[in-house]
Amino acid sequence: MTEDRPIRLERRPPRLTPDARRVISRPFLPEQRRIAAVVNRVLTLSEAEVEAELAAILADFASRHRDIESVFERHLHAAAPHVDRMPAMSRRRGLLLGAYFTSEYSIESVALFNPSIVAHPDQSGLAEGSRRFIVSLRATGEQHISSIAFRSGVIDRDNNITIDEVTPYVAQANPIPDARYVKQVFALKLTEMGAYNEIAEAILEMLPEEFTYHELRETCAAVDGNGSPADLITSTIDAIRWLAKSNYHISFNHGRAICEQLIFPVSEIESRGIEDARFVRFIEEDGSASYHATYTAYNGFRTLPMLLSTRDFHTFKINTLNGRCVRNKGMALFPRRVEGQFVMLGRLDGENIFLMRSDNIHFWDEATELLGPRYPWEFYQIGNCGSPIETDRGWLVLTHGVGCMRRYCIGAFLLDLQDPAKVIGRLKEPLLTPREDERDGYVPNVVYSCGGMVHHDHLLVAYAMSDTASSFATVPLSDIWDRLGA
Repeated sequence: MTEDRPIRLERRPPRLTPDARRVISRPFLPEQRRIAAVVNRVLTLSEAEVEAELAAILADFASRHRDIESVFERHLHAAAPHVDRMPAMSRRRGLLLGAYFTSEYSIESVALFNPSIVAHPDQSGLAEGSRRFIVSLRATGEQHISSIAFRSGVIDRDNNITIDEVTPYVAQANPIPDARYVKQVFALKLTEMGAYNEIAEAILEMLPEEFTYHELRETCAAVDGNGSPADLITSTIDAIRWLAKSNYHISFNHGRAICEQLIFPVSEIESRGIEDARFVRFIEEDGSASYHATYTAYNGFRTLPMLLSTRDFHTFKINTLNGRCVRNKGMALFPRRVEGQFVMLGRLDGENIFLMRSDNIHFWDEATELLGPRYPWEFYQIGNCGSPIETDRGWLVLTHGVGCMRRYCIGAFLLDLQDPAKVIGRLKEPLLTPREDERDGYVPNVVYSCGGMVHHDHLLVAYAMSDTASSFATVPLSDIWDRLGA
């Protein structure tokens, strides 16, 4: 193949579009005065009126949620601390009251975009040459709050893609309150925050090497500070609790289809959104596999790179990333250690791609600039589009480049397998540019990906169109190698 012949990139159906009908239930709790007023008003209803109102609500909403009555009970319980005393009442009246403290949130009413794609943990029962995958997507709804949604599907030997049926239900994860924390790591994170002092040291000394949030909370309540100023004790305990709540576990019921699972913001640091998860199937040195995703937490004022980890896509650990190199968006983990170290790509300065190495997956203090904008289509900035993909030619990295009119295109470069600090090839022209039917959306003129994978000597790219919807494209690796000189 010569450079004057176009790369044989093929866009493939289906297109994943936002569906405003996919909703979750959320607590709806106004100020305390209004909560108390609603409680009093519901108490004035007769049992017959309660039954009629509740029957109408259930008829209208039960088909939109798997167990709407348990939702009402949960939200009634959430409202209880906001009134002086929740009076005794029948279960049916309690359900009706819980409905007043419930609202629906359309998770993808605005957009369904910035996908990453990884091989599914379960590859059983497939036709020869087929592969099952999981796609993560940034689902964005009211107030532009983003969360992580999932789809699953199969790509066959001819690169035809089928997405599994999407059910009408969506569920948030269940927070696991007693996740375990490692004392040494916790101390390092407090030190980086500037919150490790004599108060923090005294609290950690009272805890075992691994401890739960319940143990931490009880220890914080028991510390006396040895005469330290009250404001220092309060600020230290606040920092400790903030850190603990920012590192948590969540789980889904195993009976749920993956399309029903939604990772919605839980902690304060991500209260305004979980953005652009870059999933990678990570192989440890003993051959065991797990999945990690870097994502950006946003609280309305600042962004913070985070790490999400799972083995089965049912239970997830969420942890802060730490170190002087944990800055800006777009961190992406290599799918295995290199020379015994974890390796990560990032865009520390918002303009260039950097290579980071670390002995600890949670701490990143060493970085070197890898490459920056070179060609007109990326003159404004360059960044990664997901984790590097290991091939026999090297680490294949998808990039995004920003050029004139803030147009985003997808490119690629190749790193040496043994020394990923060495760039051995780079596309001069974009691999994927916004087509006419892809350029209009929430953010016009953008194609963007958070990760691809290799299937039968083809690169499979899951990509977003103008921050609105998502789709897929395939390209023969041989075409990429010819252009990279690999």
